[in-house]
Amino acid sequence: MLLTALAGLHPSAALASGTQQAILEDDNQLLADPAGTLATLRSLGVERVRVNVKWDTLAPRAGSRRSPAHFDGADPRDYPASAWASYDAVARDAAAAGIGVMFTVTGPAPVWATASGAPSNGPAGVWKPSAADYGAFVRALGTRYSGHYTPPHQSAALPRVSFWSVWNEANYGIDLAPQAINNGTVEVGASSYRKLLDAAWAALHATGHGHDTILIGETAPRGVAVPGNFSGVKPLRFLRALYCVDSNYRQLRGAAARARGCPTTARASRSFRSRHPVLFEAGGFADHPYAQGVPPNTPTYACGLRVCWNTRTHRSDPDYADLPEIPRLERTLDRLNRVYGSHTRFAIYSTEYGFWTKPPDRAATISPSTAAYYMNWAEYLSWRQSRVASYDQYLLVDPPSAHFASGLEFANGKPKATFDAYRLPLYLPRTSGRRGARLEIWGCVRPAHFAQADTGLPQKAEIQFRTGSHGSFRVLDTVTITSREGYFDVRPKVPASGTVRVSWAYPSGRRIFSREVTVKMTR
Repeated sequence: MLLTALAGLHPSAALASGTQQAILEDDNQLLADPAGTLATLRSLGVERVRVNVKWDTLAPRAGSRRSPAHFDGADPRDYPASAWASYDAVARDAAAAGIGVMFTVTGPAPVWATASGAPSNGPAGVWKPSAADYGAFVRALGTRYSGHYTPPHQSAALPRVSFWSVWNEANYGIDLAPQAINNGTVEVGASSYRKLLDAAWAALHATGHGHDTILIGETAPRGVAVPGNFSGVKPLRFLRALYCVDSNYRQLRGAAARARGCPTTARASRSFRSRHPVLFEAGGFADHPYAQGVPPNTPTYACGLRVCWNTRTHRSDPDYADLPEIPRLERTLDRLNRVYGSHTRFAIYSTEYGFWTKPPDRAATISPSTAAYYMNWAEYLSWRQSRVASYDQYLLVDPPSAHFASGLEFANGKPKATFDAYRLPLYLPRTSGRRGARLEIWGCVRPAHFAQADTGLPQKAEIQFRTGSHGSFRVLDTVTITSREGYFDVRPKVPASGTVRVSWAYPSGRRIFSREVTVKMTR
């Protein structure tokens, strides 16, 4: 069932999640200026920051083929103290701000923890990383951020981190290689990822994080038909290989199983679930469900080396996992679990999402104002699904290169149209009707939960209306925010054609506004 099929329905309590948490990722800004960046994110209402903890940024002698003598990768004291500094600061400053932290423990690996024989045309640190060494690294992280660890020469323990995910875009060859061999027919990247998952699961449990939220996946939403060393495997194909089944969800046997690191016999398969508990007991599945330059309800498919779409037929690649295909991702995960007798139904976490804009990115095809509209539309579609547990914004600030310009601010710090759209989302599924008819107005006051925590007072938002395109706004409806995440969904009467917006005031009295939506009402 595609999200497009949901577009005209009013959400019931059973359908809408209403509780998806707001996650934002911007490693460059967070690690460079933790306190300042987190202050901005708190004003935006961000509940959790996602931080990629890159193995090679912490490991000593990361560029060498030989690990340091007497190095214990499971001991946080054996890593350079200076390398921990930014991550420690994020953990401390986020705790002080009341913002949660999610660590994605990922590559590149130090070269000494990768296999030899890597092709020269690929990035360093992604070729067959050692699961044993990775497990030791995760154990060092789990120890350091257990809530009980005080670094040498410091007087206070570091805050606990209780939200984790394992590797970034493991189905993408520039993050984990090789992805496929034998002319793209054997998905070996899935076997490598299974080993990394097992190692991380064991390490986090061994360091007191067994009851934390531990996500698997972090999948890129697309891939190519014939993947190689450093290209991408389509995510649902990658998942089938990860769970050792074929395209018909039959357990692999014999040579096909052996090539993917899977049990080769029925007898061996009976212990698959107990040997890989993370595949069945993880806290959720993380996906990066975006496509660029297309409306968020539009399925995409592969055509050559490009990504294409057809808004009339809604043609879709059956192995993609972008936003319109999240229901299919859910069904795939459920079916994979049932193969092994598990009834797990993973929550789906969106952990990387955003829209490139032009300006500044010349490769982008949409303006900041269109991106703001798409962003609010996408969040509404996510909210409509009960198993979607988060809405992610990838980047606060555009990168200086302007490539992948999905930030809420330009590189110079000037807010884009997406800044206000993220802070106060607003979406109307229908923008026309008869005068006096009720229109669904969905939105969110994202900073409301911080304001209520600071003041102890319930937060109220105004839905404001202006007749026509000029003149002053008046209050059409006042909404008391009861959702912790700040969401509301109301249906006030709209008297005439005009403009709708949402207004809310910070405790300081400063009033802010959403983007404006034009409605056309006829007699």
